[in-house]
Amino acid sequence: MIPTYDAIVLGTGGVGSAAMYHLARLGARVLGIDQFSVAHDQGSSHGRSRVIRLSYFEHPDYVPLLLRAYELWEELEALSGQQLYREVGLLQIGPSDGIVIPGVRRSAKQHGLQLETISSTQLQSRFPGFVVPDFMEAIFEKRAGILAVEQCVRSHVRLAIEHGAEHRTGELVVNWKGEAKQVLVKTNKGEYIASSLVITPGAWASSQLDELRLPLKVLKKTMFWFQTSTGNYEPSLGSPAFLYELPEGIFYGFPKDDWGVKVAEHSGGQVVSDPDILSRNSEPNEFEPVRGFVQKHLPAVGKECTKQEVCMYTMSPDENFIVDRYPQTENVVFAAALSGHGFKFTSVLGEILASISMKESARKIPSFLSLERFG
Repeated sequence: MIPTYDAIVLGTGGVGSAAMYHLARLGARVLGIDQFSVAHDQGSSHGRSRVIRLSYFEHPDYVPLLLRAYELWEELEALSGQQLYREVGLLQIGPSDGIVIPGVRRSAKQHGLQLETISSTQLQSRFPGFVVPDFMEAIFEKRAGILAVEQCVRSHVRLAIEHGAEHRTGELVVNWKGEAKQVLVKTNKGEYIASSLVITPGAWASSQLDELRLPLKVLKKTMFWFQTSTGNYEPSLGSPAFLYELPEGIFYGFPKDDWGVKVAEHSGGQVVSDPDILSRNSEPNEFEPVRGFVQKHLPAVGKECTKQEVCMYTMSPDENFIVDRYPQTENVVFAAALSGHGFKFTSVLGEILASISMKESARKIPSFLSLERFG
C-alpha cells in the first residue's frame, strides 16, 4: 500500500524546510524528501551566514515580505532555543546613480524605513576597516544582520518533525504526477501519495519543473574567508556586514568569525550546466576579483584565504523569485529562482506555500513573483 499524506515537500533546503515546518504546524501530515542530508553543502543554503536587510534595493515590494520574515525568524529562534540571527547592521556603498544606493533609498522612502547616511570622515572613524572611493556614497542600515544559514534549516526541520512531519533524506525524486485530488511522487526508494505537493527544488528547478520550461540559469558562486589579526572586523566591536557596488562588480561580506572575514562576489558567476557535477574548487577567475576587492577596500584583512565554499544561484531573467501554483494543477505549488538573494525570505516563503497548499487564506502569492510575468 502506498503511504499517503496531506502534503509532500520536494527539497528541504531553505524554503522547503520552512514549508515543511509551517505545514506540520498547521496540522498537516507532511513528508519532506531530499536527495541530501539536513543542512547539506550541495545547494544554495550553506556557508554559515546570510544577510537579512529591510531597505531592499532589488524591489520595494519585497519589504512587506521582509517584515514578516523578521517576525518568523524571531519566532523560530525562540522555539528552537538557538541563536539564529545577530543584528550587526549593514554598510552599503555605491555610486549615487547606481543600482544599490538609489534602490535602497527608494524602498526606505516608500516604506518609512530608517537609514543613516555616513560621510567619508564619519566612516573612517566609525568603520576604520573599510575604504570608500570618493565618488561613492555610504548608507548604514542598523536593523540588518546575519542569519546562521545551516542552523536555520536544521531548526525548521527539527521543529517540523516535532510537529509530526516525516523527513526522508538520501532519496532522489524520479518524477511526480499531479491530478485533480492527489499527487503521486516516485523516488528511487518508493512511491508516495499526497493531497498537495510543494516543490522547492533549488538549483534542480529545471528538472523538477521541466514542463514549465522556465527561463532559468544556474550560476556557480564561491565564498571565501580571509584571516585578519585586527579588531576592525570584529562584530563585537561594531563591524557590520557590507555590500559594495563597484564598476568591476558587486561584492559583499560579513564581519569576522572563527573562519575569518567572509567575502564573495554577488555579480558574475560561471554558468552551471548540471548541478549534480558542479566543481567544488574555485578557479582563478573566481578568486582574483575577490582578492582584488579585499586588498583595495578591506586593507586590514590579510591576504591569506583560509577557507572556501561553493554554492549556486538559480537565476530568473529579472532576478526576482518565481512563486506560484503549477498551471492546471491547483494542488501543486512551487518556489524557484531565488536568484542569489532569497534565503532571508525562506521563513515567509515557506509560510506562504504552506498556507496556499492547505487552502488557508492568510497568505497570498505576491503578484510580482508570479509566473504571469513570463507570459
